[in-house]
Amino acid sequence: MPSLTTTSQVLRLYYRDLPARTIRIWAQHGWRGVLARSLEAFRTHRPIDEFYTAWTHRYGIVTDAGRATMRAEIARWQTRPVISLIIAVRDPEARRLAVTIRSIRNQIYPHWELWIEHDGTMIPAALQRTRSIARADRRIHVGPDDPRAGSEADGCLRRVNGAFIALIDCEDELAEDALYWIANELVAHPEADMVFSDEDRIDVAGERHDPRFKPDWNEALMQGCNMFGRLGVLRKQLVVQAGGLNALLGPETAEGAREHDLVLRCAEASSPKRVRHIPRVLYHRGSKSAAAAAAPGACVKPRHVDYPLPQPAPLVSILVPSACAPRLIEPCLQSLLTRTQYEPFEVLLLVNERHRHEPRKSAAIERFASDPRLRVVTYEDRPFNYSWVNNWGAQAAKGKLLCFLNDDTTVITPEWLTRLVARVSLPGVGAAGPMLRYPDDTIQHAGVLLGLSGVAGHPCQGLRIGDAGYLGRALLEQDVSCLTGACLVMRKDVFMDLGGFDETLPIAFNDVDLCVRLRQAQWRLIWTPAAELYHHESTSVGRHDAPQRTAEFAHAVGLMRERWGPVLDADPFYNPNLSLRRAFHLAFPPRIAEMG
Repeated sequence: MPSLTTTSQVLRLYYRDLPARTIRIWAQHGWRGVLARSLEAFRTHRPIDEFYTAWTHRYGIVTDAGRATMRAEIARWQTRPVISLIIAVRDPEARRLAVTIRSIRNQIYPHWELWIEHDGTMIPAALQRTRSIARADRRIHVGPDDPRAGSEADGCLRRVNGAFIALIDCEDELAEDALYWIANELVAHPEADMVFSDEDRIDVAGERHDPRFKPDWNEALMQGCNMFGRLGVLRKQLVVQAGGLNALLGPETAEGAREHDLVLRCAEASSPKRVRHIPRVLYHRGSKSAAAAAAPGACVKPRHVDYPLPQPAPLVSILVPSACAPRLIEPCLQSLLTRTQYEPFEVLLLVNERHRHEPRKSAAIERFASDPRLRVVTYEDRPFNYSWVNNWGAQAAKGKLLCFLNDDTTVITPEWLTRLVARVSLPGVGAAGPMLRYPDDTIQHAGVLLGLSGVAGHPCQGLRIGDAGYLGRALLEQDVSCLTGACLVMRKDVFMDLGGFDETLPIAFNDVDLCVRLRQAQWRLIWTPAAELYHHESTSVGRHDAPQRTAEFAHAVGLMRERWGPVLDADPFYNPNLSLRRAFHLAFPPRIAEMG
């Protein structure tokens, strides 16, 4: 058992976001147990699920004042969209249907209707109970006894009256403010076609657990899993346009896959600007529904989608700034020139003349000089500035695409460049980056989160390769707000239009600044685990936060906060209920406004 001093240090470090009263809630479990779980979570980078109950007690309960405020808001709205909820009952006894209906009838927002569709297998007693409930509330309707009347021709979709629909599973529950927040979003954004919220799980005792705090709409991530999930609301007209519900309400053959297909079809028929995310837990899945959502069928492809290359394949200029230390540059160039399957490419080795003429370093370069794909480009002696040297090298590049690459990297996946080029060549994509591993096969880079530790950070750093991370974020290809400059493929014309890297940021955060500007110009950035390289981080020029660079690093932090503060604190691919101190852990308090 750690000493008392160690215990105190760990608690201060790991729970520095937590209010004292939250810690006291868990004191009943014993500090030895809490500390053991904390140390485990600290080592494995897992969120602390144990604290979710305390979090919900503080931030996830609607107060009387909040209810009053919501009802006053509803009264002021000029439009009040009707939301049609659809429950497909496949349990013959409909054991927990009453629980689901109760949560719907308890909604603060009253402008809804409920359609209960069944597959004809409900026992008479269960069907009679359901019809009795429907008679007590005119907003509740029970579908025809013949299920073919609803499922074969999308009869249910034709019957509903609301402009928006939402699919609800039997035994799931809605938060009492769920439809208020949905309607609030639709009133504020009348162009919205699709609205989705965060969700969690609930057991038969009513205990909530396993929160799913989602990013905003993430096109690439949606190819791998249904991150839209529940509560998901779709414009009825869009669903019709996208091909309808099909047999979504019929017997399941692949749990979750049909709903995922529905969301993808709707998204294709709409546009990302018309998809809204509400970062609030509005939906509670029961055990059966949760199992279906987590089933393998919920994923179209666990890792990545294969995209075709444009024809002809564009020339890629790989820019490698280097001090030409043989132990780094030799394995880097060797792997680039012998393991990269993509053609065509050129390598521009960007070298300070001082290093170029050192006999040992010059000899290391000459070992590869006969390869026509390698060009050694020498610049006059000057202090190292990553931004300047890459901007200078880009001027000499012949490729349509640029690949910024550190000299302390080596290739793992022979198709790495093929896959990055394929993604950058997609419409609207400006840059793409790979999975970077440390030599011990833990993750160094799986995308960058803005705002982490003040500016930006690597959320999955240190996880073992193969670990899923939070909601699969370490395994699944996804849109991100930022990628590391250690390996970054980008359109050259876009790089030039943006003015390249900011040379007032010589070492730290120049890649973050570039990526923020890229996103501001409406370009997408994609991170993919389908391309992998090893990265001996900061081996070449040293860590940017090393003691000898403290002043320089502090200046870069200040500059980035001054320039991009609000952007850094609102990464759309993160969630305001999660901490900016430690990735994918609960934020105390969340960065959203409380109601009432």
